[in-house]
Amino acid sequence: MKQHNEQASGKGQKIKVERVQTGMRMEKRMVKVLKAMAEYHDISLGVLLERIVLHAFENKPMFSQESLEKVKAIKEVYDMDYGLEISRQWNDSEN
Repeated sequence: MKQHNEQASGKGQKIKVERVQTGMRMEKRMVKVLKAMAEYHDISLGVLLERIVLHAFENKPMFSQESLEKVKAIKEVYDMDYGLEISRQWNDSEN
């Protein structure tokens, strides 16, 4: 299912955005933290992920120090006791 939205570009004009369903899988605790952060920022999970990716592509930080503190607290709530350093050690099987 596709969604068409118009988003404002940096110059104030609207650009057409086409969104698609991805069907991707992610680690369960990470998804809970992402959903909580989307709720905290009053945006959808999809918009949060889009913004994270756009910031990463431009090598710019996505979150303020305040938001990073919130992430840390939410990670504790959902027992997300890992970080980037161990992500390469995951077993990538689709269980």
